[in-house]
Amino acid sequence: MGKRHEAREAALQFLFGLDLNADLQVNEESDFWKLRPTAPDVQAFSIELVSGLIENLPEIDQLLDNVTENYELKRIAAVDRNILRMAIFEMLFREDIPPVVSINEAIEIAKDFGTEQSGRFVNGVLDRVKKDLDRPLREPAPAPVPGEEK
Repeated sequence: MGKRHEAREAALQFLFGLDLNADLQVNEESDFWKLRPTAPDVQAFSIELVSGLIENLPEIDQLLDNVTENYELKRIAAVDRNILRMAIFEMLFREDIPPVVSINEAIEIAKDFGTEQSGRFVNGVLDRVKKDLDRPLREPAPAPVPGEEK
């Protein structure tokens, strides 16, 4: 298993725990990391994902609500909802990660942690998100040129 895949799994587990206990702390000293020890780089990437997702949660949930128009957000299984949130965060805010990588990772994690239908559900939702992206799908977004604005 790759380090980023492991970090995504840890982030999912943290987010699931956060659904149950809003007092969890997103930092290296969190009790979560005592229960799930990982390499420092895995932990750092996982914390980046969770922190970024939480910071952008209203925008992510609004998009998720829009693309799952027949589902009420709170009624989507917690595992699937958090996998979708994490992938959408990567697709919108992590230009160093190609969207197809985020989608593939989300599908694999959904197959491992969700129900029998989770992989297909996650794939379908993220495919709808992908259609509206304004960036390359198979490569990281080009680095900005110094002195030029986006």
